Amino acid sequence: MIKSADKDFFEKIALAGSVNPFSDEHTGLELELAGLARDAPRGERINKIFHELKRRISSLEEQGKASLDAYKGEDRDLMQKVFLFELFYRFKDQYDQLIQSQIAAGDTPAKIPFFTDVHQAMAIRGFGEESFRRYFALAYQIRRAFFFIDRGLAGISPSMKQLRANLWKNIFTHNIELYDRYLRDRMEDFSTLLLGETGTGKGTAAAAIGRSGFIPLNRRWRSFVESFTQSFVALNLSQFPETLIESALFGHKKGAFTGAIDDYDGVFASCSPHGAILLDEIGEVPKPVQIKLLQVLQERIFKPVGSHKHGRFEGRVIAATNRPLEEIREKKVFRDDFYYRLCSDMITVPPLRQRIQESPKELDILLEITVERLVGKPSPELVEMVRTAIDEQLGPEYQWPGNVRELEQCVRRVLLKGSYSGEAAFAPASAGLDRRLVAGIQQGSLEAGALVSGYCYLLYQRHSNFEEVARRTGLDRRTVKKYIHEWEEAVDQSE
Repeated sequence: MIKSADKDFFEKIALAGSVNPFSDEHTGLELELAGLARDAPRGERINKIFHELKRRISSLEEQGKASLDAYKGEDRDLMQKVFLFELFYRFKDQYDQLIQSQIAAGDTPAKIPFFTDVHQAMAIRGFGEESFRRYFALAYQIRRAFFFIDRGLAGISPSMKQLRANLWKNIFTHNIELYDRYLRDRMEDFSTLLLGETGTGKGTAAAAIGRSGFIPLNRRWRSFVESFTQSFVALNLSQFPETLIESALFGHKKGAFTGAIDDYDGVFASCSPHGAILLDEIGEVPKPVQIKLLQVLQERIFKPVGSHKHGRFEGRVIAATNRPLEEIREKKVFRDDFYYRLCSDMITVPPLRQRIQESPKELDILLEITVERLVGKPSPELVEMVRTAIDEQLGPEYQWPGNVRELEQCVRRVLLKGSYSGEAAFAPASAGLDRRLVAGIQQGSLEAGALVSGYCYLLYQRHSNFEEVARRTGLDRRTVKKYIHEWEEAVDQSE
């Protein structure tokens, strides 16, 4: 029996081990367990919780009850979760070091230097050989997922907190215990569509998913069966002409078409069964190719161009597009059957302007991270220099049309030249154009031609592309260009 003085604490520990670490519920549990103020750093919370947990388990060791063998029924189930929590945080730093070592080693599976330590520690806690292999691999997966989500998608804004929580659920579902019991080796059936503007970080979000799949342990070699660096493959479909998209996806046989001088394995053939493939700019894929992609999603098979033999795809599909969901549905960008099969989950990556609007400190955090990555160490001096340039030259209303990618270029430009003027169309004057159009509509003072001209001009400022404006307005390119020039001339005459 577990003493009542310990049971409440252990039940909270078990719950903390299963709750999404990026959720408010998890933060609340940690604060309750640690007995700290809400603004206490996460590292401090974890250290205090782990210290108290070790103290209580040490007491169990003195009583000969620090092993699963000492428990039955519900108490055994509870203590299994408690011991797994303890073992995970005991070796947390070693897991992080292994992740870094694997990044350095590349596609060759890295040796696990603490393999024997974990094996012995789990044996002492009463875990058998099969449980050791299973939970060691799961712990490594959990730590990888936290590592890539937490470090790759930083930010304090509510939209970024929600993004991190959504990515965690995409990897482990809403219930990690059910995931472990039923879905660890079935996640290829759950495809994902990432939505968001260009430059928001959809590729980083996809990589966090793709590098966080379950990879079995290779006990003989004291490594995992493959490197997570192999488990994620990305393909930008917009870089291929329509005639070559099928080859890029499915591969081709020698002689299948002019220029096919050798056999070629497409991206589906090269994807790991433990990993995922990102199909970026999926909104540009023509309908005939969507039919073949649907076959991959439903039947897990594909056929190289010019071949009669089917290949099998065992990984997971992640797709991304910068097209808004409303446009995708209204304009039938996807076939309905393909859309519904593709969207087991949909995750939106928020634009930078939204993040800054929600939390102005978001910009400072991103600047600190970007500067540290560029110069190799933290530099408050450089961060202040870049922030001053942004404040003086762009102002607080700048819209950051290129999102995080533009912010990174801004930092580079300021470090090189000491200044960054941004895109003039998105400076505060653009906000004035927004207000002018809205006011004209509300007051009924804009003629139809001026309204269309102003709207086209606004879209052109945001996308810098006549074709994109034409696509969004339903007008042809020449008409769009005419309207934009009309607006520019009207602005010039009024100045």
